[in-house]
Amino acid sequence: MPSLFASQQGNMRFADIILPLNLPQALTYGIPHEIQPLLQEGMRVEVSLGRNKLYSGIVGRLHNDKPEAYEVKPIKSIIDEQPIVNKTQLSFWQWIGNYYAAAPGEVMQSALPSHLKLIGETTLKWAPVHDDVVYEWSNETYPAAEALEMRKELTISDLRGIVGGRHLSSVLNELIEKEVVQIIDELEPAYKPKTERVITLSRIYDSEEGLHKLFDELQRAPRQLDVLMAYTELSRKNKVVRQYDLLERSGATAAQIKTLADKGIFRIEERDTDRLQYNGESVNKGIEFTPAQQLAYEELNTGLNEKNVALLQGVTGSGKTLIYIHKIKECIAEGKQAVFLLPEIGLTTQLVSRLYAYFGEELGVYHSRFSNNERVEIWEKVRTGKYKVVIGPRSALWLPYQQLGLIIADEEHDGSYKQKDPAPRFHARDAAIYLASLHKAKTILGSATPSIESLYNARQGKYAYIQLKERYMGVKMPAIEMINAATLEQFRQQGIKLITPDLYKAISDTLDKGKQVILFQNRRGYAPFQLCTMCGWVPQCKNCAVSLTYHKSTDKLHCHYCGQRSAIIHTCPSCGSNRIQSKSFGTEKIEEEIQTLFPKARTARMDIDTMRGKQNMSQLLDDVEKHKIDILIGTQMVVKGLDFAGVSLVGILSSDSLLSYPDFRVNERAFQLMEQVSGRAGRTDGAGKVIIQGHNLTHPVLQWVKEHDVDAFYEQEIKYREYFAYPPFARLIKITFKHKDEPKAIEAAIRMAQAISSSHGISVQGPVPALVPRIRNQYIQEVWIKCQRDNKILDTIKHLIITEKRNITGERGNSSLQIIIDIDPQ
Repeated sequence: MPSLFASQQGNMRFADIILPLNLPQALTYGIPHEIQPLLQEGMRVEVSLGRNKLYSGIVGRLHNDKPEAYEVKPIKSIIDEQPIVNKTQLSFWQWIGNYYAAAPGEVMQSALPSHLKLIGETTLKWAPVHDDVVYEWSNETYPAAEALEMRKELTISDLRGIVGGRHLSSVLNELIEKEVVQIIDELEPAYKPKTERVITLSRIYDSEEGLHKLFDELQRAPRQLDVLMAYTELSRKNKVVRQYDLLERSGATAAQIKTLADKGIFRIEERDTDRLQYNGESVNKGIEFTPAQQLAYEELNTGLNEKNVALLQGVTGSGKTLIYIHKIKECIAEGKQAVFLLPEIGLTTQLVSRLYAYFGEELGVYHSRFSNNERVEIWEKVRTGKYKVVIGPRSALWLPYQQLGLIIADEEHDGSYKQKDPAPRFHARDAAIYLASLHKAKTILGSATPSIESLYNARQGKYAYIQLKERYMGVKMPAIEMINAATLEQFRQQGIKLITPDLYKAISDTLDKGKQVILFQNRRGYAPFQLCTMCGWVPQCKNCAVSLTYHKSTDKLHCHYCGQRSAIIHTCPSCGSNRIQSKSFGTEKIEEEIQTLFPKARTARMDIDTMRGKQNMSQLLDDVEKHKIDILIGTQMVVKGLDFAGVSLVGILSSDSLLSYPDFRVNERAFQLMEQVSGRAGRTDGAGKVIIQGHNLTHPVLQWVKEHDVDAFYEQEIKYREYFAYPPFARLIKITFKHKDEPKAIEAAIRMAQAISSSHGISVQGPVPALVPRIRNQYIQEVWIKCQRDNKILDTIKHLIITEKRNITGERGNSSLQIIIDIDPQ
């Protein structure tokens, strides 16, 4: 007999539901009549998939088109009273998925905080069929049955905690066979509001007369009287008296507070509280521009009146941030929201206190180091409009803005704006421009060293183009000196291998003046590889086709790709020699040598190994600003827009390593890195100096860095890009194939290359092994595609690639084959 739902499908409406799964498209479900008036796009709903597995999904579209290919299931329930994702967000998700060849579920997984994605948790409910039976349990099941009878309900996770994973299956079967449990499979919200205990005075003591009477009554209980006096002081200062504050002020215990509550003097309530409490001071600060900033600001306004996107190219230390702040203030005055994008979480740490002085409680910060609960609270504050400005990395684009007026992408050239893994592999700068267009908002791209693509768009007239050519208050750019690394030979007999005599003297002079030093080397660890000097053997990772890096902090060899750690090797397994030496150098080795050369200097390291903790970055930046650190040694983390007033010397220890990477962007990245790190020196007094060590000092990029000449670099680089048909004159697509069997990866890559090679307007290169051809025991092949800058051609080739990917992965034996599509790889 057909169900009531099936009989109603003739006049039913349908909903496309985005599920957090890697499915090629949203799935269509029927909308039961009783919930049709309530359901809206952007709401979460509960649906079943497969063998009644429950998921929470987002309603992407409402329509009347019944699928012909399959029988639709009904939506089980609506989770939200209001949409948690607005229609503009859904349009943004769709564009991200279409352009970057990502599944709707992959976009949803990236966009939503984890705690807004409900979790399916099976619950066991104590419900014995026979009340009068005395059950005999096995030794393994007895504690579970006892816990169930006492607590009435247990989740599978609870049960596993009681009996252990080994006995879980047998215990569960025994409970089911003896008919004592009901199994409930429901979706539970993972987000729980943070609560705190709040103390209030009982109403009978609210009046002055009642309070005086209470003081008289407690004269014989001095400890309780102290608590009451502390409460009175706090209540006059604060709207709410938290139990935590009362305990701290009075020195009482929680038991003493409870005693006063039991007497009817206090009331103790559990209230929801904000996890995000910023302790900085909000000051209504004005903005005063220098003449150069005023001119740039006026040109920016003119440009944004004519174009939707503007590129602000300002030298390092020119005061671009002050211009951004003025534009955000204008945006807020119009009743709109603004987004301030930064490439790295670390930059938000330093900038947030500065912005808080201007925007106070209207400023929100969003990034991955917040807990899932904190991210949900930020999401809600953006959705309700409490936050007018949000600062954060690329993930800030996913928030539910109501009326966006401005997006700023600072350091727009930075490669961190491109998401590598997992999908969607989107570029936040480009996505920001599209999101702004959906809101009819403006976009400002800012950088001292703009990307070639952005400079090209600006010079072609697609973007407004504004230049700020001098530092704030006319401070001079740092002087740059090139030092031949061959002079290191003079120091080698003294055990000094990394710091040239010139750099040593410059560091000494800087420290004598009470100033700070930054040393830059774009490799972490102690020694990037070890080498047997007899036979040339190099320790390799057993899982990846890379050499192991020695880390002195752990005294082990590390793989930077899979995380494997191995003991140090003292004897070569190939020839038996003990002549194994460390080659090249990373930040750890630099730190060790600096501590030897300058034992009284306070040093610190800034790389991924030292910045893993939530507060590590903010603590380090605070220490540098307070001059608790004399010499900061770091990787490219020190490059990205950090502003330290006390730094007057920057040392780049190896320019050669930056200029020898096999990538068409190598010159662009090397120029940007060296110019950006140079910009950390002398930002306040103009007495900055930069020393660059290298062997090949005739490289043209070094000359452009020395002259701070972005224009000359661009003119040369754009010629090569056009001649060899690289972006911005073509689009690139990289297709990666991964499998534990190398022949499988190669075969799939060959099939893909053959399937698309005859397409119009493209050229196919490969398949070829990746630069690192094996990671985590997965062999990696790549196919690269150059595509004409034609959207129709791009859409056609993406459709071909996605179709062929489904054909290949759908074949028997290819279930573990990974095919990754990366549009506009960086």
